[in-house]
This record gives sequence, C-alpha cells and structure tokens, in this order.
Amino acid sequence: MESVAPASQSTSLSKTSTSSATQATASATRDNNLALGNPSGAVASTSYPSNYLMTKSQYTLSYNRDQGKPNWVSWHLSSAWQGSTARQDNFSPDATLPSGWYRVTTSDYTGYGFDRGHNCPSADRTGSVADNSATFLMTNMMPQASVNNQQTWAGLENYCRTLVSAGNELYIICGSYGKGGTGVNGYATTIAGGKVTVPSNCWKVVVVLPEGSSDVSRITTSTRVIAINTPNTTSIGTAWGAYRTSVDAIEAATGLDLLSALPLSIQNTLEAKADAGATN
Repeated sequence: MESVAPASQSTSLSKTSTSSATQATASATRDNNLALGNPSGAVASTSYPSNYLMTKSQYTLSYNRDQGKPNWVSWHLSSAWQGSTARQDNFSPDATLPSGWYRVTTSDYTGYGFDRGHNCPSADRTGSVADNSATFLMTNMMPQASVNNQQTWAGLENYCRTLVSAGNELYIICGSYGKGGTGVNGYATTIAGGKVTVPSNCWKVVVVLPEGSSDVSRITTSTRVIAINTPNTTSIGTAWGAYRTSVDAIEAATGLDLLSALPLSIQNTLEAKADAGATN
C-alpha cells in the first residue's frame, strides 16, 4: 500500500501552528524525485533488465524485469503533491516498459494471497487524476503480505503525511529484496507462474526537512532519517516503529548505495543511526 525532521525537532514540528503550516504549504514545491541519488546506478537501457531506470513525473524507479517488480522507488513528498483527487484504483500494466518485456497485470496477483502493495502510495499523489493513476501502474507494485501492507506499512505512510501537514517535505526511497514471503494463503517464492518474485523483506528510508529550497544542501548530520526493514509475513507486528533500523543495515542487505548525493561525511553519520523519534 500505500515514514522525519531531526529527532530533537520532531515534537515541535508535529505541533507546528496552523499559521506556520499554512505558510509552509504556500511555499511548497514539487522537487526532484531522485534528488538523493540513484541507489543502484540504474540505467534506462534494455541491456540492464534487472536494473532498468524508469523516470516518471510522479516517482523514479529501478525495475527488475526478471522479478516483475521494482528494486526501489524514490519520490519527493510535500503539500504541493497533494490535492483532492480520489483514489483511482485503476491498476494497470505499464505500457512504457520496453517492447517484448512481460508487463505484469493486476490479475497476476489474483488467488495468491498477497496484496498489490504500492511502493509510492496512492495518497501521496492526489494532485490530479494522472498523478494518482501513476501510482497504480504495476511497475510500482510488490507482492506484500496484507497485514504488512494494510497496517504496518500504512501506519508509516500515514505518519509521513502527518509530517507533511506539519510543514515538512520528505524524500522517500523504498523497495523490497529477498525471495519468499507468507501471505494469507501461505508461503510462496513467486506468483503469476514465476513471473513475479515474492520478496522476503520490504524496506523504506525517509528523510525529513522543513519546507525550503536547495534541499540537499540543507541536509546535515542532525537531519532526521527514518529507516525500517519489515519481514513480508502475516505475523508482522502492526507498530512500524518496532522495525526501525539503520540505512547502513539496509544497504548491507540490498547492496544499494542510498543517499549517495550527500557528502560522504554526512552520509556516514546519518546512515549509521537508527531513528528513535516519535511514531505518531
């Protein structure tokens, strides 16, 4: 389905006054979805079918043709991306995949006991029908256990939007890795006749800043970064805060280089820490 500010600031930011939040909203912009770096060095070339770069207005991703799901999806979230557009629920194959590549359909998930789990959430892109519809492309989906998707994962998504309402902007990167998860119909390693890999883990990294410009240059060693790594299983706990970890740990598990656009000294400090801030 559809994670913040420096830990020392989290309380005050969540209690931003209505007037200051309104001012922040007025200055909010839609910024570069890949501003913090390309985690896998993905390239928009069919020579790299397991690390194929897809750049959309709403988010950027590395698609894995052989697994039928993204390796990672990266997006910016501010109030400028939000509006009153209803959830479209128009799951559809991604026609922008290269010719000859299999295009996963919504029915490929039918009967296997896993949700069509959004990487970039529907509720993060409500500015227009086109924006919301983009989140329902199957290249933005992963087979996700329902308890994870609808409760744990959704809880972090909702918290992210609460932070935006308080006058922040976020950079979010998420994805999945491993093979084998447990849905309502039991354990599986693939679905759709082997065309889609069921991941063992789903992870997310969130960088939180007060609204402003020149975002990358404003990230410091005290910026709040939330990283979670959740098992893809029905037995997962509902509190997302229990699954916090470090960016370093996610990189070790995935082989990705996250937050690579930041100066190395800042990366090293931020990526070594596990968040201990508020969770609601």
